[in-house]
This record gives sequence, structure tokens and C-alpha cells, in this order.
Amino acid sequence: GFNVYPVEVEACLVRHPAVAEVAVVGVPDPRKQEVGAAFVVPTPEAVIDPSELQALARTELVGYKTPEYIFVVDELPRSSATLKVQKHVLRARARSLLETPDSVDTARVGSP
Repeated sequence: GFNVYPVEVEACLVRHPAVAEVAVVGVPDPRKQEVGAAFVVPTPEAVIDPSELQALARTELVGYKTPEYIFVVDELPRSSATLKVQKHVLRARARSLLETPDSVDTARVGSP
């Protein structure tokens, strides 16, 4: 029964100098019902360390708001008409990545 507002988590993560854009979505979790997954676009020539981003989130947010998964992507999917981030696409992508055991090891940055 905790409320996590993606915009709050996104505002925290985008303050990191290596982050150009970020979108946070909830993904199913067998133990907690749902956990956060952040899709992060790096600034040009930046290298993002997911554990560093998670540490930043832990210093500014309470533990349950810290994304459990951080995916580094080249760009966020946007609608062609409004250019709004398509979070339903990100949720589906996260579920797909999490169903592949190899991707979980690289995406999971710890338990909040």
C-alpha cells in the first residue's frame, strides 16, 4: 500500500549529470506486487552506471521509491502526434526484458 509517483522519481534521476531523459514505470513483482523500473537516456558521450543512479535515488527518496530496475536506452518511445513518452510501451518492454533471465542480471541493481 505505498504510493510512488513516477514524476517524483524521474525528477530525482534526471538531476544526475549523465542523464538526459528518464521515464519510470511500474512492473509486476511476485513479492511486492509492483516495483519501479526506470528507462534512462544518457547525455551524449556519457556512460551511466545504474548502481550510481540507484544510490542517488536512495539519498533523495525513501527506499520503496527507488527503482528496482534501471534500463539504459538510446531513446524513449514517443507518440508521433504529441511526442509524449509512451509508458505503456516501456511497461511492455520491461516485462519482456524481465522474462529473459540474462537481462534481469544486468537490469536489477538491487532491492529497494
